[in-house]
Amino acid sequence: MVHLFLPTIREIMTEFADLTGLSATAEIPRRYLWTDAFAVCNFLELFRQTRDDQYRDLALRLVDQVHNILGRHRKDDSRTGWISGLDEKEGQLHPTKGGLRIGKELNERHRDDPGDERLEWDRDGQYFHYLTKWMHALHQVSRATGKVTYNRWAIELAKTAHARFTYRPSSREEKRMYWKMSIDLSRPLVPSMGHLDPLDGLITCSELQAAAIKGPEKSTGLDLSVEIADLAAICEGRDWATDDPLGIGDLLTDAYRVAQLARGGNFEGNDLLARMLDSSRMGLESFLRKKPLGHAAHNRLPFREFGLSVGLHALERMRAFMEQNPGFFRRNGPLASRVEDLLRYSPLAETIEEFWLEPLNRKAGTWGEHRDINAVMLACSLAPDTYLTLQPL
Repeated sequence: MVHLFLPTIREIMTEFADLTGLSATAEIPRRYLWTDAFAVCNFLELFRQTRDDQYRDLALRLVDQVHNILGRHRKDDSRTGWISGLDEKEGQLHPTKGGLRIGKELNERHRDDPGDERLEWDRDGQYFHYLTKWMHALHQVSRATGKVTYNRWAIELAKTAHARFTYRPSSREEKRMYWKMSIDLSRPLVPSMGHLDPLDGLITCSELQAAAIKGPEKSTGLDLSVEIADLAAICEGRDWATDDPLGIGDLLTDAYRVAQLARGGNFEGNDLLARMLDSSRMGLESFLRKKPLGHAAHNRLPFREFGLSVGLHALERMRAFMEQNPGFFRRNGPLASRVEDLLRYSPLAETIEEFWLEPLNRKAGTWGEHRDINAVMLACSLAPDTYLTLQPL
């Protein structure tokens, strides 16, 4: 199936490179952290499938652009340089130490400005769940190139994000997380906690820690044990169910990552995996009750649906993973039955992809308004292996 869509994926990613200023002919780059994290994995997947060096080079160029644009203050800001406050030389060596901006069109809310919930969606700052996506992309670059620097940058980003996004409301209360922080991470812009943020942080930090332990570069500065323990405590007893298709997809993707990490002895708590699978089923049932996939294109958000289709592809790969590791799944109770129960939803991935591959549907305003993220996530859904898989491909 993937090879069938290879020309489509090439076309999507080549157009993305041209439109966002990644290709050599473009003048002004336009970077957005979430989209770029998926794009890095897509270019690495194209390289894996074609062995064409141009795609690996595009992935590496994209990493450099993201760090040199989103790791620095905005052009319309009075502040300049790296948002970490490091000087030019140190900033180049540690480009993620100050976190990375979202890349929104509008500057962040001024400290004295009143809050505006609608406008906040269009303002810059830092999102924890965007940072974890970038950590994962850097980890995949490290795997693809064999260069530990990328994983080190991911770990440095993880330590910064954890230090600034987590807080304790009082000495007797459990730690919580802010959903959105200012560009320099000095103040919260949205104080509520993202539904899946602590879970995504726990899994991503575990992924990076596993790679660091196996890698040649050993340093106490690269140890994420404290961050993992903190995030595990925040996750304790939480309900992960959501009827948002993007959230359900992330939950399924994270479940597959947990299975891979746990099989390698790099993640504890298979009860968490069971709860994630149960929450995914409840979320899917709730989502489908509304019959959202029967709506017209202008009433649908493609990138949110692609988040679900990517997660459903993760579920399909978990079935193959079960077959390769039957002992692991038998030892951990009814995980296999949970996966099999969820697999009845897997045809929805093809339904979503076929709908948005139809050119007429891509003329809807909901496609054009978010063209970059829609196109890149469609490409990821069609060829998701690099994004989904932590084992050698």
